[in-house]
Amino acid sequence: MASIGEFDPLNSSVPATKIEITVSCRNLLDVDTFSRSAPVVVLYVQGIGTKEWRESFLGQTFCTLGEIIGSSGSRLERVLSGIPGKKCGSIIFTAEELSNCRDIATMQLCANKLDKKDFFGKSDPFLVFYRSNEDGTFTICHKTEVIKNTLNPVWQPFTIPVRALCNGDYDRTVKVDVYDWDRDGSHDFIGEFTTSYRELSRGQSQFNVYEVLNPKKKGRKKKYVNSGTVTLLSFKVESEYTFVDFIRGGTQLNFTVAIDFTASNGNPSQPTSLHYMNPYQLNAYAMALKAVGEIVQDYDSDKLFPAYGFGAKLPPDGKISHAFPLNSDCENANCVGIEGVLEAYYDCLRKVQLYGPTNFAPVINQVAQCASEVTDGSQYFVLLIITDGVISDMVQTREAVVTAASLPMSVIIVGVGPAEFDAMEELDGDEVRVSSRGRAAERDIVQFVPFRDYIDRSGNQVLSMARLAKDVLAEIPDQLLSFMKSRGIEPRPALSPSPTPQINVHL
Repeated sequence: MASIGEFDPLNSSVPATKIEITVSCRNLLDVDTFSRSAPVVVLYVQGIGTKEWRESFLGQTFCTLGEIIGSSGSRLERVLSGIPGKKCGSIIFTAEELSNCRDIATMQLCANKLDKKDFFGKSDPFLVFYRSNEDGTFTICHKTEVIKNTLNPVWQPFTIPVRALCNGDYDRTVKVDVYDWDRDGSHDFIGEFTTSYRELSRGQSQFNVYEVLNPKKKGRKKKYVNSGTVTLLSFKVESEYTFVDFIRGGTQLNFTVAIDFTASNGNPSQPTSLHYMNPYQLNAYAMALKAVGEIVQDYDSDKLFPAYGFGAKLPPDGKISHAFPLNSDCENANCVGIEGVLEAYYDCLRKVQLYGPTNFAPVINQVAQCASEVTDGSQYFVLLIITDGVISDMVQTREAVVTAASLPMSVIIVGVGPAEFDAMEELDGDEVRVSSRGRAAERDIVQFVPFRDYIDRSGNQVLSMARLAKDVLAEIPDQLLSFMKSRGIEPRPALSPSPTPQINVHL
């Protein structure tokens, strides 16, 4: 499923809506030897920059969103091609306008006396939920986990957007299939039943005990009753708040900058330095700061940004510091706007001596201290660290990140230069959550991007910086929401008459 467009139809000056695209395939090639193919559909959108995908190729087609929406019933079927001499099957696109329903349903189900399907055991049952479409077809919207070797499974509670379940139409049919899992992918059909959001919302009751029926068995056996029953154990609905809801309600983003002044960056007076002060072009540090800061500052009402440096010897006594204010004011590190930060950065380059080591923990802890004083949802802190090299205090940095993860705070790391950034990838806990002393981070709060991936070969800095800003800030909304949800904080009523800040990133 793909959501097209991140516009607010009620407030955007651009005519827009959100469309959900559903993809299904028929008669695909079977390229596996001992099991069926496990196909993956990759939808490519023409734009700036691409990322490589390495999958088994089964075929391809090309179309536009307009062709899908303009087809009869917004359903477009195309023949797949791309393998000479082979019939690759077909692909079907279905589009539907998304409703504005933002509720999330959490439910738990169990089953009783399901049919035995396995020769040497019982069954390994799982459920597949389907939303009915406007043309009478069905689209998978959720699969439960598999419960091994039982005819009386109890599945874990799961959460699903009501929009995905029924697109806001409470009486729309929801179909549920019950399967017995098989390792080779040829899962055995046990039976099915239908319900609706309105029925499910009644919660645990006699209305939500469903007979699992297998039409083929029912047609063959006169005494067939059912293939078991499925019971709804619990059902709860909550409102899903968005990043914009909190911003409208007055939540402020507090943006702090930390810049690496270690000697590995090179002498700022030399063109080879990452800190080189070229009178005609921004260096990598300045470009990263400007690209990210100009977007974030729209969400900061006072436009005052604390800005720090680390890893330098400071005048007059040459003392090494890992959290010194760029404006040299130890009482107030705030700079006015991103231009003020840039001005302080350039001024600082003329005064300090680049040194080392590369310590992150002091500045992370400094921002964490500020965040710990405002945990009511009115403020959220974003620390941007721009650095060129390997972290020297990794143990202390992991500890600082784990502590900060329980606070209203995110850390963005932009790596500049040619160095290897393995430690940064470790901190970016997308795969494995950061931990310290046996304690895992409560949330994933670190986003790392290597600056070199955003250098446009054509020399178009505007496009490069737009891509950088988009990826750097991609996780901030979800990280803010994860903190608010974990603390049970709801957005305040929208402030008036202040308009919602606009983010303009051209792709």
